[in-house]
Amino acid sequence: MTAYPHLKENITALQSANPALHAWLSASAFDEESLKTSVFVNQWGLIDWRMPCGNGIFDAVAPTRLYREWVDLEKPELSATVIVGTNIGYGLNHVLVNTPDSHKVLVLEPNPALLLACLGQTDYRPFFANKKLHFVVPTDEYLMEVVKNLDLQYVYGKIYLRADVPSRQIGPEYAQWMDTVKNRLENFSVEMVTLRLRQDVMVGNELKNYRRAQTDGSLKGLKDSASGVGAVILGAGPSLAKFAPELAKNRGYALYTSALQTLPALRPYDLKPDFCLALDYDDSMLTLYNRLDMEWAKDIPLIYSTKVNPEVVRRYPGPTLPLWTMGGLATFVLQDREFVLDAGGNVSVTLVRLLRWMGIGSILLAGQDFSWKGDTTHAQGHHNAAAPMQFNPQTHQLLKNLWGEDIYSSVQYLTSKRDLENDIKKAPFRIFNLYGGGVIIEGAPPLTLDEAVSEGCLSSAPGSKERFLDRLAKARTPTQDICFEPRSHIWTSSLRSVEKRLQKLFKHNQDNQVDIHNMLEQALFFVRQDPLYLPYLFNETLDLAGLTRTRRNYDPKDMMEFKRIGKNILAKVREVDRCVAGLGSHRAA
Repeated sequence: MTAYPHLKENITALQSANPALHAWLSASAFDEESLKTSVFVNQWGLIDWRMPCGNGIFDAVAPTRLYREWVDLEKPELSATVIVGTNIGYGLNHVLVNTPDSHKVLVLEPNPALLLACLGQTDYRPFFANKKLHFVVPTDEYLMEVVKNLDLQYVYGKIYLRADVPSRQIGPEYAQWMDTVKNRLENFSVEMVTLRLRQDVMVGNELKNYRRAQTDGSLKGLKDSASGVGAVILGAGPSLAKFAPELAKNRGYALYTSALQTLPALRPYDLKPDFCLALDYDDSMLTLYNRLDMEWAKDIPLIYSTKVNPEVVRRYPGPTLPLWTMGGLATFVLQDREFVLDAGGNVSVTLVRLLRWMGIGSILLAGQDFSWKGDTTHAQGHHNAAAPMQFNPQTHQLLKNLWGEDIYSSVQYLTSKRDLENDIKKAPFRIFNLYGGGVIIEGAPPLTLDEAVSEGCLSSAPGSKERFLDRLAKARTPTQDICFEPRSHIWTSSLRSVEKRLQKLFKHNQDNQVDIHNMLEQALFFVRQDPLYLPYLFNETLDLAGLTRTRRNYDPKDMMEFKRIGKNILAKVREVDRCVAGLGSHRAA
C-alpha cells in the first residue's frame, strides 16, 4: 500500500523484536479497503487518520502544537515515557527524536488498524534495534510484565505517562486504557517502594523461617480441596463492628477466614475463623500479642507467609502452616516443589487468591471497607484502631459511599482495592460484598446480611467444609528437607576476580571506559544468573545495574561503589548458604 511505505519492513522487524505484538497484529481482523482510505492528507497538508464520521483526528489542530511538552523531561537519559495512543505517530516520533537513545519509550495502541497506520509512516527499525522503542500488547497481563522492567527508570530517573488527546476522539477505549496504565504504574510504585525498603527484611525473615517451614508442613496438597465450600473473608474495616455480632449468631455453614491481626477484633464477638493468615513482615505484628486471647486462638490454624517475622510464628499458640510467596526465596527454585502464591500487598487480596487456588465455591467479603469515616480506620481490637486518623489532602482522597456519605481513602487502600477487583474479574465463582458503607468494590455486588443469606453466601455443599478442614489438618505433616548446594565459594572467587580486574582498569580510568563498562556488565550478568540468591540480592542487583547502566563516565569513586556492593553481595550469599544449604540427606538441588 503506497499510503503505508514502511509497513512491510516494520512488521518484518517486529517478528523478531516483539513477537508478542506481531502475533497480536496477525490475529487481528482488518478491512484492507478501509485501511487504504483511512489515511489521507488533511487541510494542513499533513498525513491524518479519518474517523468514521469523516473528519480527521487532526482537523481541529495541527500536531506540532500538541506535543511540545512531551520532551520537557528531567533526567531524560535515565527515564522512560509511556504513551497511550499512537495516532499516525506524531507524538511518538517527537519523543523518539528529541530524547537520548537510553530513554525508553513504551507505546500502547488498542486499535490495531491505527497501529498499522503508524507503522506504515515511519521506519522504526533503528529504534527496535537499540531497544529504545517497545510497543505494548493491549492486555493487562502483558502490560504488567512490561511495567516490571522499568525498575531502573523508576529508581534512577522518572516515568512519564502521556495520553494522546487526538486519539480520544476515536473511542472511549483510549481513556479506559489511560486509567489502566495509570493504575498499573501506581501499583508498580508501591511495589518498588516496598521492595527497595523492605526486601532485605522479608527475605531475611524467610531465611530464618526456612527450617521451621520444612517441619510445619506444606499447602501443596490443598489445591482444589475446597470445592463446594462457601467462604467468608473477615476484614478489620470499621463495618466489622456492625456485622460481626450477627455473623457470630448465625455462622451458617461457611468457611470463615481472616488476617491474624483481625483476631483481637473478632474475640469480643466470639467469631472464630476456621483459619487465619499472617502476611505482614514488619515487627509491628508482634504487638497483636498484647491484645490476643491466646487460649481462645489456640485451635485456630495460622497460615503464615514465610516472610513474616519468625517471632510472630514462634509465639502463635495454635497450629501453623507455611505459605511461600512470589518475590522471595521460592520464586525461582521451589515452583516445582511447593505452592508459591503471588500474594499481593493486602491480606484480603491474598486470601482471595489463596481460596481461589483451593477451589472455593464462593466468597463473601465482610469488613472490607478500604476506607473510613471520621477518624476511625479499623474495627476496635485491631492494632491500627487506637490512633485517630486526620484527613490529609496530600495523601488521602475524599469519596462518597453508596449512601452518599463522605468517606476517606488512601493510595495504598485504593491500590489494594484495584488488585482485589482485578482478581474478582478472574474468579470463576461469585464474590459478594457485605456492604457497610465503604468504597464500592467493582465486581462484588453489595449485599445486606439477609440478602447474603438468601444468595447462599453462608452455605456449603454437604460435607465439603469438613473434608477441607480435615485435609488442612493433614497438611501439617513435615516435608522432606529441600537442600541446596552451598555456592558462596564460587561467588567469592568470581567477584574477587572481577574486583582485581577493575582495580587495574581504574588506574587509567579515562583510557579504559569501554572495558570498565564491559566488566561491570559481566559482573551484573553473573549476579543475576543464580535464582537461589537473586531474591535476597534485589537491592544489590539494582545498585549494580545502576552503576553499570546509568553512568556516562566512570571515575575512581565508582570503584569504591563496586567494592561496597560486592561486599554486601558476598555477606548475603554466605547467609543464604548458612540457612538453606546442607539440610537433609538427599541429593542437593
